[in-house]
Amino acid sequence: MNTPLRKVGVAMLAMVLLLLVNATYIQVVKADDYRTDGRNQRVLLEEYARQRGQIVTQDSGQVLAGVEPVDDRLKFQRTYLNGPAYAPVTGYYSVRYGAGGIERAEDEVLNGSDPRLFVRRLSEMVTGRDPRGGNVRLTVKPAAQETAYEQMSSRGYRGAVVALDPKTGEILAMVSTPSYDPSQLASHVAADQEEAWTRYNEDENKPMLNRAISETYPPGSTFKLVTAAAALEDGATPDTAVNPAPNVRLPGAGNTTLENFNGNPCPGSTLRDALANSCNVPFAELSGSLGADKMNETAANFGIGQDDLTVPLRVAQSGLGEMAGKPQLYQTGIGQRDVRLTPLQDALLAATVANGGVAMKPNLVKSLLAPDLSTISDVSPEELTGDPALSKANADILRDMMLASEDNTKGAGKRPDLKIASKTGTAEHGSDPKSTPPHAWYTAFAPAEDPKVAVAVIVESGGNRGLAATGGTVAAEIARSTIDAALGGG
Repeated sequence: MNTPLRKVGVAMLAMVLLLLVNATYIQVVKADDYRTDGRNQRVLLEEYARQRGQIVTQDSGQVLAGVEPVDDRLKFQRTYLNGPAYAPVTGYYSVRYGAGGIERAEDEVLNGSDPRLFVRRLSEMVTGRDPRGGNVRLTVKPAAQETAYEQMSSRGYRGAVVALDPKTGEILAMVSTPSYDPSQLASHVAADQEEAWTRYNEDENKPMLNRAISETYPPGSTFKLVTAAAALEDGATPDTAVNPAPNVRLPGAGNTTLENFNGNPCPGSTLRDALANSCNVPFAELSGSLGADKMNETAANFGIGQDDLTVPLRVAQSGLGEMAGKPQLYQTGIGQRDVRLTPLQDALLAATVANGGVAMKPNLVKSLLAPDLSTISDVSPEELTGDPALSKANADILRDMMLASEDNTKGAGKRPDLKIASKTGTAEHGSDPKSTPPHAWYTAFAPAEDPKVAVAVIVESGGNRGLAATGGTVAAEIARSTIDAALGGG
């Protein structure tokens, strides 16, 4: 064989080998990825031929996502009850755009392909019964979810509300506003789906962004719970003396100062007074003396910094950022600088204190059910981190300090018969923070003596209060209403 023919033969052999390798990679290695990809229309068309399972609540069995038979080639159409209120939880299910939220996270159960439903599928094949998917029972309480959504949406606020059971980690409410209606994406009319998808994704308010778990914010003074916990674990007490000065110069930063809210002196000279009145100077100095290692350790025990947290929806990573020197430490201690938390993580701050210093893994799913409603599996509570964020004794001390903070917090919705332990936050952000309306935060738990619900609320950029916004005047009433509803009083 002459040289040119040999080269052509080698080239052709190489191409055949590459084709075989590529085919093997696609059909074997990547097969599951392509099969579960939300854009795989063949899988979706096959799924629409069977009755998809329901997404229901744990207490009343209220159907949040159901199906109804239709007279077209897809046979069944997804329906959503009060879609915008529950969209951050249920997500959407679309023949064109795939799935999001619980619809995606528990898709194998809902569409009936989960291995645990194999016997059921085999029985359906033998008996000729119409195939059906399994069901997902959520931890969400409709009263809490709908109250939180109404409180946020009726005011036109951008932000989020998260409510947890501090003892189990069950998510009782997860609201993000503005929201969207997943029913429009479930339409079987392609043009309607496309119009809704385009409208939602081009909206500058990002209604499809789940702000509760997919967005991080500077937490402002709510982060002082972490700094206080670190100080208590380091030997401080509520009576530890602190600096009541109206401002402090940042070490190594020239004449740059950090000041209390409105530049006022702290009305008290103890750690208890500092938290009750949310004084910045004491917490900045505490963080500076504790050091980066202690701050990072305590934050990690609250769950901050985890990059693989799912509920089972993926949660964006919270973190403190780098604390290279005292200036950064001072600003970190008051929840500014590079500190970023999701609203879910902020709710975990209060929930951890409420649970005696132990952070519980948050979760949206109570149980997975077969089509006949028999239980496939229950989700058991589990601790989020290996070590408590603070001891039970110190958690009780911090609870009492939060009760004093609530006494100083404004806003409507207080009940004389319900003790709430809380912390507010007013977080600066933006390229010109002094001229930008701050984020308004409130995190709390109740009843203080036997906690059953912990909540966090963020209202972006001050809501309707602008530069005058505070956590107490903007976010507190929303949280208190959500607490009432979760406890059965609203």
